[in-house]
Amino acid sequence: MLPAQQKSLADRPWLDPDAKPQIVIENATKTFGGFTAVDHVNLRIYRGEMFALVGASGCGKTTLLRMLAGFASPSAGRILIEDADMAGVPPHQRPVNMMFQSYALFPHMTVEENVGYGLRRMHLDGAENKKRVRDALEMVQLGPLGKRKPHQLSGGQRQRVALARALIRRPKVLLLDEPLSALDKKLREQTQFELMNIQSQVGITFIFVTHDQDEAMALSTRIAVMNRGQVVQVGMPAEIYEFPQSRFVADFVGTTNLFEGTVERCDEGLITIRCPETACALLVEDVGRFAGGQRVWLALRPEKIRLTKESAAGARINQLKGMVWELGYLGNRSTYRIKTESGKLVTVFAQNERRSAEWSIDWSDEVYLSWTADSAVILQQ
Repeated sequence: MLPAQQKSLADRPWLDPDAKPQIVIENATKTFGGFTAVDHVNLRIYRGEMFALVGASGCGKTTLLRMLAGFASPSAGRILIEDADMAGVPPHQRPVNMMFQSYALFPHMTVEENVGYGLRRMHLDGAENKKRVRDALEMVQLGPLGKRKPHQLSGGQRQRVALARALIRRPKVLLLDEPLSALDKKLREQTQFELMNIQSQVGITFIFVTHDQDEAMALSTRIAVMNRGQVVQVGMPAEIYEFPQSRFVADFVGTTNLFEGTVERCDEGLITIRCPETACALLVEDVGRFAGGQRVWLALRPEKIRLTKESAAGARINQLKGMVWELGYLGNRSTYRIKTESGKLVTVFAQNERRSAEWSIDWSDEVYLSWTADSAVILQQ
C-alpha cells in the first residue's frame, strides 16, 4: 500500500475493511407502544470520529443517542462499545458522557463546582481534583471565570462549561444533543471551530445530534441521515451533499431542484431524460446504471446552475429559458427563483463576486439557466 493510501485509510477507517469500529449498533429498535421511534438501525462508528445524526424532528435521532447513553434500552438489537455489550449497563457505568441541549448547569454552583461535579464518584484526592478542573477550564478557555455563577456567563460561555463538565471524566465517547442550538448564528459558527479544536485535542469520539444540516456538514467526519426511525444514508459530508441516494436526502440536506422524468436514451456515459416539467430533454452523465423507460428524478443543486441573459452554447449543456419570479439578497450570494417557460420554478444561487448595490439580473428579467451534464445526480427513489 502506498503512503498516501495508508494516510487515507488512517483518516477514514470506515474505508478499511480491517479497521475495527469502536461502536457497533446492530438492528437497534425502540418502540413506544405501537410507535416505532428507531427502526432496525445498523451503524459502525470509529474511534476519534465526529459523527453526526441528522434528520427532521421525530426521526429518532435523539432516541438513538439516549440508547447509546443508557437512558433508554433497545426494544430489540444491541449496542456494543469496544466489544462490550451495553445491555443492562446503567448510564454511570458506561464509558460515555452526555452533554444535554439545555446544558443543565447548577445555578447555585460556581463554574468550577459545576465542572468538577462529575468527579465526585471518582474519589480523587484534592490536588488531583483541582488539577482536573483547572485543566478542563483551560481547555475551553474559561480559566479566569472559575468563580462565576452560570447567570454571570454568556450563552457561549455556559455551553463551554457544560462541555468541560462532560469531558472532565475523560469518557471514551461524548454524546451531544443539539450542542449549539441555544447560540445565535455568529456565535454558533465561531463555536463550531472551537468544538472541532477541542475534539482534536482530546482525541475521543464525538457523536452529536443536530437538525442543522450546515452544522453537521461543517463539524462531522461522517453523517447519518435519519427518516422515520431509519438510517437512509451514511457518508462523509461531501458524499451526502454531492451524491445523495434518494430524493429525501437530496431535499433534506441543503437545497436542491428535483425534476421528474423518464430515461429516453442511454449512450456511453450519457443519459437522456425526457422531462415534462421542462418540456425538453435533459442530459446527465452516468455510468450505465439505467435503462430506457425507467422513471427517475434528477437532483440539481442551485449553485451548479449558471444564470445569464444570453443563451449558452457548448457540448453536453442543458439550458432552460425563464423569467425572474423572486429574488433575495443574502450578502455573499443572491437567491433567484426562476419561472421557466413550462411553469417550473427553479432555484438558483449566484455568488455576488463584485461590489455593487445594483442587481445585474433583476425582477422580471428574461434569463437563461444552464448547467453541464455532470452537474446533476439521477435518483431512482
